Amino acid sequence: MGMPTLAYRVDSAVPPPGYSTFIVGESSLATTVSFSSFTTTSAAAVDSTNSNSTHWSPAHSSTLYRIDNWGAPYFAVNDSGNITVRPHGSSTLSHQEIDLLKVVKKASDPKSVGGLGLQMPLIVRFPDVLKNRLESLQSAFVSAIQTQGYESRYQGVYPVKCNQDRFVVEDIVKFGTPFRFGLEAGSKPELLLAMSCLCKGNPEALLICNGFKDAEYISLALLARKFQFNTVIVLEQEEEVKLVIDISKKLSVRPVIGLRAKLRTKHSGHFGSTSGEKGKFGLTTNRILRVVKDLHDSDMLDCLQLLHFHIGSQIPSTALLQDGVSEAAQIYSELTRLGADMKVIDIGGGLGIDYDGSKSGNSDLSVSYSLEEYASAVVNAIQVVCDRKSVKHPIICSESGRAIVSHHSVLIFEAMSTTDTAPSMNQINLPFIELSEDARSDYWNMSDAVMRHDNETCLFYADQLKQRCVEQFKEGSLGIEQLAAVDGLFDLVTKTIVETEPVRTYLVNLSIFTSIPDFWSIGQIFPIVPIHRLDQKPEVKAILSDLTCDSDGKIDKFIGGEANLPLHKPGNGQYYLGMFLGGAYQEALGGVHNLFGSPSVVTVLQSDGPHSFAITHAMSGPSCADVLRVMQHEPKLMFENLKHRAEEFCGIDAGSCLASTVARSFQNMPYLEPRSSCSLTAMNNGGFYYCNKEDYYAGSETGANEDEHWSYCFA
Repeated sequence: MGMPTLAYRVDSAVPPPGYSTFIVGESSLATTVSFSSFTTTSAAAVDSTNSNSTHWSPAHSSTLYRIDNWGAPYFAVNDSGNITVRPHGSSTLSHQEIDLLKVVKKASDPKSVGGLGLQMPLIVRFPDVLKNRLESLQSAFVSAIQTQGYESRYQGVYPVKCNQDRFVVEDIVKFGTPFRFGLEAGSKPELLLAMSCLCKGNPEALLICNGFKDAEYISLALLARKFQFNTVIVLEQEEEVKLVIDISKKLSVRPVIGLRAKLRTKHSGHFGSTSGEKGKFGLTTNRILRVVKDLHDSDMLDCLQLLHFHIGSQIPSTALLQDGVSEAAQIYSELTRLGADMKVIDIGGGLGIDYDGSKSGNSDLSVSYSLEEYASAVVNAIQVVCDRKSVKHPIICSESGRAIVSHHSVLIFEAMSTTDTAPSMNQINLPFIELSEDARSDYWNMSDAVMRHDNETCLFYADQLKQRCVEQFKEGSLGIEQLAAVDGLFDLVTKTIVETEPVRTYLVNLSIFTSIPDFWSIGQIFPIVPIHRLDQKPEVKAILSDLTCDSDGKIDKFIGGEANLPLHKPGNGQYYLGMFLGGAYQEALGGVHNLFGSPSVVTVLQSDGPHSFAITHAMSGPSCADVLRVMQHEPKLMFENLKHRAEEFCGIDAGSCLASTVARSFQNMPYLEPRSSCSLTAMNNGGFYYCNKEDYYAGSETGANEDEHWSYCFA
């Protein structure tokens, strides 16, 4: 008895492809199904002539990945198809653009060919971008103040929690010195960090002390005031005011006090969860009045000089922003009326960035305003309220961390290999299969549905056939070869009817939990783009899978609401991807899941050299020994135990040489190394590299202790 060929098609206007022959027995199936004549007509395949692979250009890639939308004015694609960094934003000249691929090659190439020999993944920092972001924020407020006739100034602070890296914080202090830019701390170690860095800052720069406080925190903040830092202790809880009053009297320090108000204004979405009346932080109006009374009774009401509030990160629109700032300005004016010596209104964070380039106010991934529009809305809201209340215009402070540091660093990682999540094949060879009666019925129903062009019914019976065969396999009446053939048939039927190209999984040399923790924890999506080959049309739909042994270690959501990312087919060389706009929070939040440590880091400045850049600082990522120490292991003792074990079972000479392999593993990074090597990755001066001899010898004084160098022989 013959079975009709399954002729797969979606568009009924297209004639069915040629038939093949199913040779079927009464209760079995043995056949070869040919799909060689089938041609899909998916929407992705129907493209303009300009999108043909032979006419593909970097401009097409820029449009495909929305680079001009989320990346401007700092990132673009050059004529070679590589991502370039424009370190001075819109003021960057063409010869100042930095080819990101050249930076990666310089950092990762072996020292023997002039590289630094750093292992991937790699964070590339651009201080010039950081400087431009800081100057752009300052310029936006200065312009708004001048345009609207505001009678005070803007004086921002950087919340160090966004990225506590020493070089980032020091650069912000240096770049912000001309306009009194300060720092915000939310814990005792952050306060110590801020105090140290501000020693080289502007003496008028604010040092805002936020967060929950104990006696030690308050004592430290008061000592900072004694050290002539412009310190403000912001009260988060009512109980903190009594500690400030008592400790300031004991230390004979007249404090400057601020308080954080809990506003009614609230925005929706994940980032609005810290705002509104039920928010985690701040004082209600009743508590504010009690704090005012406590300060008045202690003859310290004049110490209350700052009002702080926070609507939430990623404020989506200026309408919501103005609503919240207006409410806070009313509280500020009332505190002035009650006798406080108010001088500063701290609008907190919330200045958002456009992660997906949509310029939308309806998403956590985007904002609908520019820096200039943000500053104008803030200045206008405060000015209107203060003028109505006849209150002197306050100094405007903001804590815009995300907007300052997000653009300045790029995470680079390699795609190591790829696999198909669904088979792509022209033929499926079905061996002789004994089908149950129900399975035969499913097969006939699937065949009939195909001939009727009833795709939904076809998929239903294909799935049912597969499940029945799985049950036969579990019962032992079907072999693994037969089950694999049915799986392949099901995948091909699904692929053909739904008209999607197979989505491949690219294994990337990365830990998402370490380097992109916000994707795993809160679903934050960042732009991910190949940093080269953008003059070629990407032909693969892909998701990314990291190195961890965790099912959550994958990226399957991308900007634009996409469930896959267009990528190129792997070639002979390395294929590098970049994650952009991740300069805030990711490094601070990353853990050591599966004991994968943080990436290597290089700092890159624009220069007038032949490649437009100079690497001024580089540091290798933590070694296996480093991450083991984090979890209280003793790598040197571990090595000695393993060395004795090798000598015990392999002999003294052979065991000692075999132990060298173990020693190399301790000293190398945990990530995959595409270049095979039989010697240690160089760890010059504890992992630090310098661009001149003076810095080199200065760094050598703080290098690894001799006790850290283990003795072994190379195999």
